[in-house]
Amino acid sequence: MASLQTTYLLDTNILSDLMRNPDGAASQRFQQVAKSTPNVRLCTSVIVQCELLFGLRRRTNPRWHAYYDKVLESVELLPLDSNTVPSYANLRSLLESAGTPIGPNDTLIAAHALSIDATLVSADAEFLRVPGLRVENWLTKEEPQQTDMKLLKSSKK
Repeated sequence: MASLQTTYLLDTNILSDLMRNPDGAASQRFQQVAKSTPNVRLCTSVIVQCELLFGLRRRTNPRWHAYYDKVLESVELLPLDSNTVPSYANLRSLLESAGTPIGPNDTLIAAHALSIDATLVSADAEFLRVPGLRVENWLTKEEPQQTDMKLLKSSKK
């Protein structure tokens, strides 16, 4: 029987921390997961890559570009595909109708993670409002969280 794959989609703030703090908490957790989790997939979204490159355009130090290259070599870069489209449309509609929308890039990142059944690794609390999304913050020692659909519905009342 084939073992199930564990997928982690890393958000911008986690990859930025890997660049800034190569010995920091996120880096330590990344290394631990890579070594100790069988059949693990460590990846990021092309949307995250867009955000990182935008940030690099604002920095003139070539050292940051080298850090960026090194970090991106350690994760799989995933393009958006047609599976993300309905996930995005459903998620954006749900969050807007509940009065709890999140930013457009974050909506795409969350939809991408949901469409590939990944745990999103992020320090952004905004993602905790996304129903069904598993979120881990590798910058802290917190336990993984998953937003419950009932919580979202009850917050509307």
